Amino acid sequence: MAFFLAVGFGALVHRSQFCTMGAISDLVVTGDTRRLRQWAAALAVSMLSVGLMQGQGWIDVANTIYNTSGLMWMSALVGGFCFGVGMVLASGCASKSLVRLAAGNLKSLVVLLCMGVTALATMRGALAVFRVQGLDVWQWDWAGRGFVGDWVSMWLGTDLWLTSAWTAALLALILWLWAWRPSERFWNEGIGPASVLGLLVASMWWLTGVWGWVPEHPDTLESVFLGTSSARMESMSFTAPVGYWLDALQYWSDGSKRMTVGMMMVPGVLLGAWLSALLQGSFRWEGFRQTSDLVRHMLGGCLMGFGAVTAMGCTIGQGLSGLSTLSLMSILAMLAIAAGAYLTLQWEMRQ
Repeated sequence: MAFFLAVGFGALVHRSQFCTMGAISDLVVTGDTRRLRQWAAALAVSMLSVGLMQGQGWIDVANTIYNTSGLMWMSALVGGFCFGVGMVLASGCASKSLVRLAAGNLKSLVVLLCMGVTALATMRGALAVFRVQGLDVWQWDWAGRGFVGDWVSMWLGTDLWLTSAWTAALLALILWLWAWRPSERFWNEGIGPASVLGLLVASMWWLTGVWGWVPEHPDTLESVFLGTSSARMESMSFTAPVGYWLDALQYWSDGSKRMTVGMMMVPGVLLGAWLSALLQGSFRWEGFRQTSDLVRHMLGGCLMGFGAVTAMGCTIGQGLSGLSTLSLMSILAMLAIAAGAYLTLQWEMRQ
Protein backbone atom coordinates (compact mmCIF):
# COMPACT_ATOMS: atom_id res chain seq x y z
CA MET A 1 0.00 0.00 0.00
CA ALA A 2 2.83 2.42 0.86
CA PHE A 3 4.37 1.73 -2.54
CA PHE A 4 1.21 2.73 -4.41
CA LEU A 5 0.72 5.86 -2.31
CA ALA A 6 4.30 6.81 -3.16
CA VAL A 7 3.65 6.23 -6.88
CA GLY A 8 0.89 8.83 -6.72
CA PHE A 9 3.12 11.14 -4.71
CA GLY A 10 5.95 10.94 -7.26
CA ALA A 11 3.63 11.52 -10.21
CA LEU A 12 1.96 14.53 -8.59
CA VAL A 13 5.22 16.13 -7.49
CA HIS A 14 6.63 15.77 -11.01
CA ARG A 15 3.55 17.05 -12.78
CA SER A 16 2.82 19.98 -10.44
CA GLN A 17 6.48 21.03 -9.88
CA PHE A 18 5.82 20.87 -6.13
CA CYS A 19 9.10 21.72 -4.39
CA THR A 20 9.94 23.28 -1.03
CA MET A 21 13.27 24.66 -2.21
CA GLY A 22 11.61 25.99 -5.35
CA ALA A 23 8.93 27.67 -3.24
CA ILE A 24 11.54 29.49 -1.16
CA SER A 25 13.60 30.31 -4.25
CA ASP A 26 10.60 31.76 -6.11
CA LEU A 27 9.76 33.94 -3.12
CA VAL A 28 13.33 35.21 -2.64
CA VAL A 29 14.28 35.72 -6.28
CA THR A 30 11.05 36.86 -7.94
CA GLY A 31 8.56 37.37 -5.11
CA ASP A 32 6.28 34.69 -6.60
CA THR A 33 4.25 32.89 -3.90
CA ARG A 34 2.50 30.30 -6.09
CA ARG A 35 4.62 27.31 -5.08
CA LEU A 36 4.71 28.46 -1.46
CA ARG A 37 0.92 28.52 -1.50
CA GLN A 38 0.95 25.00 -2.95
CA TRP A 39 3.04 23.90 0.02
CA ALA A 40 0.68 25.64 2.44
CA ALA A 41 -2.33 23.93 0.85
CA ALA A 42 -0.71 20.51 1.16
CA LEU A 43 0.12 21.20 4.80
CA ALA A 44 -3.40 22.45 5.52
CA VAL A 45 -4.99 19.27 4.18
CA SER A 46 -2.56 16.92 5.96
CA MET A 47 -2.88 18.90 9.21
CA LEU A 48 -6.67 18.88 9.10
CA SER A 49 -6.75 15.16 8.29
CA VAL A 50 -4.41 14.24 11.15
CA GLY A 51 -6.37 16.46 13.54
CA LEU A 52 -9.64 14.80 12.59
CA MET A 53 -8.16 11.30 12.94
CA GLN A 54 -6.83 12.19 16.38
CA GLY A 55 -10.12 13.79 17.37
CA GLN A 56 -11.90 10.57 16.45
CA GLY A 57 -9.41 8.56 18.51
CA TRP A 58 -8.08 6.64 15.50
CA ILE A 59 -4.48 7.72 16.00
CA ASP A 60 -2.40 9.37 18.70
CA VAL A 61 0.49 11.61 17.62
CA ALA A 62 2.25 10.59 20.84
CA ASN A 63 3.04 7.35 19.00
CA THR A 64 5.19 9.16 16.42
CA ILE A 65 8.93 9.86 16.44
CA TYR A 66 8.12 13.51 17.11
CA ASN A 67 7.12 12.66 20.69
CA THR A 68 10.43 13.16 22.49
CA SER A 69 11.22 13.65 26.17
CA GLY A 70 12.43 17.18 25.47
CA LEU A 71 12.88 19.69 22.69
CA MET A 72 16.23 18.93 21.05
CA TRP A 73 16.53 22.53 19.94
CA MET A 74 20.20 22.42 19.01
CA SER A 75 19.72 19.39 16.77
CA ALA A 76 16.68 20.99 15.15
CA LEU A 77 18.49 24.26 14.50
CA VAL A 78 21.83 22.85 13.30
CA GLY A 79 20.32 19.95 11.36
CA GLY A 80 17.60 22.05 9.81
CA PHE A 81 20.01 24.81 8.82
CA CYS A 82 22.42 22.30 7.21
CA PHE A 83 19.54 20.70 5.30
CA GLY A 84 18.35 24.09 4.06
CA VAL A 85 21.80 24.99 2.77
CA GLY A 86 22.21 21.54 1.24
CA MET A 87 18.94 21.50 -0.67
CA VAL A 88 19.82 24.79 -2.37
CA LEU A 89 23.27 23.52 -3.35
CA ALA A 90 21.76 20.24 -4.57
CA SER A 91 18.95 21.99 -6.50
CA GLY A 92 16.21 20.30 -4.48
CA CYS A 93 15.40 18.34 -1.35
CA ALA A 94 15.39 14.54 -0.98
CA SER A 95 11.96 13.96 -2.54
CA LYS A 96 12.66 16.38 -5.39
CA SER A 97 15.98 14.63 -6.07
CA LEU A 98 14.15 11.31 -6.44
CA VAL A 99 11.66 12.91 -8.84
CA ARG A 100 14.42 14.57 -10.89
CA LEU A 101 16.37 11.31 -11.09
CA ALA A 102 13.27 9.52 -12.40
CA ALA A 103 13.02 12.18 -15.12
CA GLY A 104 16.61 11.47 -16.27
CA ASN A 105 18.66 13.88 -14.16
CA LEU A 106 21.85 12.02 -13.23
CA LYS A 107 22.99 14.90 -11.04
CA SER A 108 20.33 13.79 -8.59
CA LEU A 109 21.84 10.29 -8.52
CA VAL A 110 25.07 11.77 -7.15
CA VAL A 111 23.07 13.84 -4.66
CA LEU A 112 21.13 10.80 -3.44
CA LEU A 113 24.25 8.64 -3.10
CA CYS A 114 26.05 11.31 -1.06
CA MET A 115 22.93 11.95 0.97
CA GLY A 116 22.35 8.27 1.72
CA VAL A 117 25.94 7.58 2.77
CA THR A 118 26.05 10.65 5.03
CA ALA A 119 22.65 9.81 6.50
CA LEU A 120 23.90 6.34 7.48
CA ALA A 121 27.06 7.82 8.97
CA THR A 122 24.92 10.24 10.99
CA MET A 123 22.57 7.49 12.17
CA ARG A 124 25.11 4.79 13.02
CA GLY A 125 28.63 5.86 12.07
CA ALA A 126 31.26 8.38 13.04
CA LEU A 127 28.93 11.37 12.69
CA ALA A 128 26.45 9.70 15.07
CA VAL A 129 28.86 10.26 17.95
CA PHE A 130 28.94 13.99 17.27
CA ARG A 131 25.17 14.10 16.81
CA VAL A 132 24.36 12.31 20.06
CA GLN A 133 27.07 13.74 22.31
CA GLY A 134 27.43 17.17 20.75
CA LEU A 135 23.90 18.17 19.68
CA ASP A 136 21.16 15.92 21.09
CA VAL A 137 22.25 16.63 24.67
CA TRP A 138 21.07 20.23 24.31
CA GLN A 139 17.42 19.83 25.26
CA TRP A 140 14.65 21.83 26.81
CA ASP A 141 12.62 19.57 29.08
CA TRP A 142 8.91 20.25 28.91
CA ALA A 143 6.05 19.26 31.16
CA GLY A 144 4.07 17.24 28.66
CA ARG A 145 4.27 16.19 25.04
CA GLY A 146 5.85 18.31 22.35
CA PHE A 147 2.80 19.24 20.31
CA VAL A 148 0.86 22.47 19.96
CA GLY A 149 -2.41 20.71 20.81
CA ASP A 150 -0.98 19.54 24.15
CA TRP A 151 -0.04 23.05 25.21
CA VAL A 152 -3.35 24.57 24.11
CA SER A 153 -5.16 21.83 26.05
CA MET A 154 -3.09 22.51 29.19
CA TRP A 155 -3.61 26.27 28.95
CA LEU A 156 -7.37 25.98 28.44
CA GLY A 157 -7.88 22.97 30.70
CA THR A 158 -9.86 21.18 27.99
CA ASP A 159 -9.92 17.64 26.59
CA LEU A 160 -6.66 16.83 24.80
CA TRP A 161 -8.13 14.93 21.86
CA LEU A 162 -10.82 17.45 20.97
CA THR A 163 -8.54 20.42 21.57
CA SER A 164 -5.90 18.96 19.26
CA ALA A 165 -8.51 18.45 16.56
CA TRP A 166 -9.91 21.98 16.85
CA THR A 167 -6.42 23.51 16.95
CA ALA A 168 -5.43 21.63 13.80
CA ALA A 169 -8.68 22.66 12.08
CA LEU A 170 -8.17 26.34 12.93
CA LEU A 171 -4.56 26.44 11.75
CA ALA A 172 -5.45 24.48 8.61
CA LEU A 173 -8.23 26.96 7.82
CA ILE A 174 -5.84 29.90 8.16
CA LEU A 175 -3.32 28.23 5.83
CA TRP A 176 -6.02 27.31 3.32
CA LEU A 177 -7.48 30.81 3.19
CA TRP A 178 -4.02 32.18 2.44
CA ALA A 179 -3.13 29.47 -0.08
CA TRP A 180 -6.22 29.37 -2.30
CA ARG A 181 -7.30 32.34 -4.35
CA PRO A 182 -10.90 31.97 -5.65
CA SER A 183 -9.89 33.85 -8.80
CA GLU A 184 -7.38 31.10 -9.69
CA ARG A 185 -8.08 27.75 -11.26
CA PHE A 186 -8.02 25.22 -8.46
CA TRP A 187 -6.18 22.47 -10.34
CA ASN A 188 -4.11 24.37 -12.90
CA GLU A 189 -2.51 26.65 -10.30
CA GLY A 190 -1.30 23.62 -8.36
CA ILE A 191 -3.58 23.91 -5.32
CA GLY A 192 -5.51 20.80 -6.37
CA PRO A 193 -2.46 18.54 -6.78
CA ALA A 194 -0.97 19.93 -3.56
CA SER A 195 -4.18 19.10 -1.70
CA VAL A 196 -3.97 15.51 -2.93
CA LEU A 197 -0.35 15.38 -1.74
CA GLY A 198 -1.59 16.40 1.70
CA LEU A 199 -4.13 13.58 1.61
CA LEU A 200 -1.39 11.11 0.67
CA VAL A 201 0.66 12.19 3.69
CA ALA A 202 -2.39 11.71 5.91
CA SER A 203 -3.06 8.34 4.28
CA MET A 204 0.40 7.18 5.32
CA TRP A 205 -0.42 8.14 8.92
CA TRP A 206 -3.58 6.05 8.67
CA LEU A 207 -1.74 3.16 7.02
CA THR A 208 0.92 2.85 9.73
CA GLY A 209 -1.13 4.09 12.69
CA VAL A 210 -4.45 2.31 12.12
CA TRP A 211 -4.11 -0.45 9.54
CA GLY A 212 -0.58 -1.39 10.64
CA TRP A 213 -1.22 -1.23 14.38
CA VAL A 214 -1.35 -4.46 16.36
CA PRO A 215 -2.69 -3.96 19.92
CA GLU A 216 -0.89 -7.03 21.25
CA HIS A 217 2.04 -8.67 19.51
CA PRO A 218 1.91 -12.48 19.96
CA ASP A 219 5.57 -12.62 21.03
CA THR A 220 6.04 -9.49 23.16
CA LEU A 221 2.38 -8.94 24.18
CA GLU A 222 2.95 -5.24 23.55
CA SER A 223 1.34 -2.97 20.98
CA VAL A 224 3.39 -2.56 17.82
CA PHE A 225 3.25 -0.65 14.55
CA LEU A 226 4.13 -3.06 11.76
CA GLY A 227 6.50 -2.28 8.92
CA THR A 228 8.08 0.90 10.26
CA SER A 229 11.79 1.33 10.95
CA SER A 230 11.16 3.19 14.22
CA ALA A 231 8.47 0.79 15.52
CA ARG A 232 6.22 3.87 15.76
CA MET A 233 3.70 5.51 13.46
CA GLU A 234 5.39 6.97 10.39
CA SER A 235 4.36 9.01 7.39
CA MET A 236 6.34 10.18 4.39
CA SER A 237 10.05 10.94 4.72
CA PHE A 238 12.82 10.18 2.25
CA THR A 239 16.34 10.88 3.52
CA ALA A 240 16.71 8.00 5.97
CA PRO A 241 14.96 5.50 3.65
CA VAL A 242 17.50 6.28 0.91
CA GLY A 243 20.24 5.47 3.43
CA TYR A 244 18.46 2.26 4.43
CA TRP A 245 18.40 1.20 0.78
CA LEU A 246 22.16 1.66 0.46
CA ASP A 247 22.63 -0.36 3.64
CA ALA A 248 20.30 -3.10 2.43
CA LEU A 249 21.95 -3.35 -0.98
CA GLN A 250 25.27 -4.06 0.71
CA TYR A 251 24.27 -6.15 3.74
CA TRP A 252 20.90 -7.76 2.93
CA SER A 253 22.28 -11.31 3.19
CA ASP A 254 23.14 -10.99 6.88
CA GLY A 255 19.51 -11.81 7.66
CA SER A 256 18.80 -8.83 9.92
CA LYS A 257 17.45 -6.49 7.24
CA ARG A 258 13.76 -6.03 6.54
CA MET A 259 11.77 -3.97 4.10
CA THR A 260 9.95 -1.06 5.73
CA VAL A 261 7.17 1.22 4.52
CA GLY A 262 9.68 4.05 4.29
CA MET A 263 11.92 2.03 2.02
CA MET A 264 8.99 1.03 -0.20
CA MET A 265 8.19 4.69 -0.79
CA VAL A 266 11.54 5.32 -2.50
CA PRO A 267 10.95 3.05 -5.55
CA GLY A 268 7.30 4.15 -5.53
CA VAL A 269 8.24 7.81 -5.99
CA LEU A 270 10.76 6.88 -8.68
CA LEU A 271 8.16 4.88 -10.61
CA GLY A 272 5.45 7.52 -10.31
CA ALA A 273 7.72 10.35 -11.45
CA TRP A 274 9.16 8.23 -14.29
CA LEU A 275 5.69 7.37 -15.61
CA SER A 276 4.68 11.03 -15.40
CA ALA A 277 7.81 12.12 -17.27
CA LEU A 278 7.20 9.55 -20.01
CA LEU A 279 3.55 10.53 -20.44
CA GLN A 280 4.47 14.21 -20.46
CA GLY A 281 7.32 13.63 -22.89
CA SER A 282 9.77 15.42 -20.58
CA PHE A 283 12.19 12.57 -19.83
CA ARG A 284 15.70 13.79 -20.67
CA TRP A 285 19.13 12.55 -19.67
CA GLU A 286 21.11 15.27 -17.92
CA GLY A 287 24.55 15.24 -16.33
CA PHE A 288 27.35 17.43 -15.07
CA ARG A 289 29.27 19.71 -17.40
CA GLN A 290 31.58 21.37 -14.90
CA THR A 291 33.57 20.02 -11.98
CA SER A 292 32.38 22.89 -9.79
CA ASP A 293 28.77 21.82 -10.37
CA LEU A 294 29.65 18.26 -9.33
CA VAL A 295 31.31 19.48 -6.12
CA ARG A 296 28.33 21.71 -5.36
CA HIS A 297 25.84 18.87 -5.66
CA MET A 298 28.01 16.44 -3.68
CA LEU A 299 28.33 18.95 -0.85
CA GLY A 300 24.59 19.60 -0.97
CA GLY A 301 23.82 15.89 -0.72
CA CYS A 302 26.14 15.44 2.26
CA LEU A 303 24.62 18.40 4.08
CA MET A 304 21.12 17.07 3.47
CA GLY A 305 22.02 13.61 4.76
CA PHE A 306 23.55 14.98 7.94
CA GLY A 307 20.90 17.65 8.41
CA ALA A 308 17.85 15.46 7.93
CA VAL A 309 18.98 12.79 10.39
CA THR A 310 20.08 15.37 12.96
CA ALA A 311 16.83 17.35 12.68
CA MET A 312 14.78 14.11 12.52
CA GLY A 313 13.42 14.73 9.05
CA CYS A 314 13.59 16.51 5.70
CA THR A 315 11.18 19.03 4.17
CA ILE A 316 8.67 16.18 3.86
CA GLY A 317 9.53 14.28 7.05
CA GLN A 318 9.67 17.33 9.33
CA GLY A 319 7.65 19.47 6.94
CA LEU A 320 4.41 17.94 5.71
CA SER A 321 4.55 14.88 7.98
CA GLY A 322 5.92 16.47 11.15
CA LEU A 323 4.00 19.73 10.93
CA SER A 324 0.76 17.82 10.31
CA THR A 325 1.08 16.55 13.91
CA LEU A 326 1.70 20.13 15.15
CA SER A 327 5.07 19.03 16.53
CA LEU A 328 7.01 21.87 18.14
CA MET A 329 10.32 20.39 17.02
CA SER A 330 9.03 20.22 13.45
CA ILE A 331 8.16 23.92 13.59
CA LEU A 332 11.66 24.77 14.84
CA ALA A 333 13.35 22.48 12.29
CA MET A 334 11.37 23.92 9.37
CA LEU A 335 12.20 27.48 10.43
CA ALA A 336 15.88 26.49 10.46
CA ILE A 337 15.55 24.84 7.03
CA ALA A 338 13.93 27.97 5.62
CA ALA A 339 16.66 30.15 7.17
CA GLY A 340 19.42 27.99 5.70
CA ALA A 341 17.84 28.03 2.25
CA TYR A 342 17.15 31.78 2.39
CA LEU A 343 20.70 32.73 3.39
CA THR A 344 22.22 30.41 0.77
CA LEU A 345 20.03 31.88 -1.95
CA GLN A 346 20.99 35.38 -0.86
CA TRP A 347 24.67 34.40 -0.97
CA GLU A 348 24.30 32.93 -4.46
CA MET A 349 22.56 36.05 -5.75
CA ARG A 350 25.53 38.15 -4.62
CA GLN A 351 28.16 36.00 -6.33
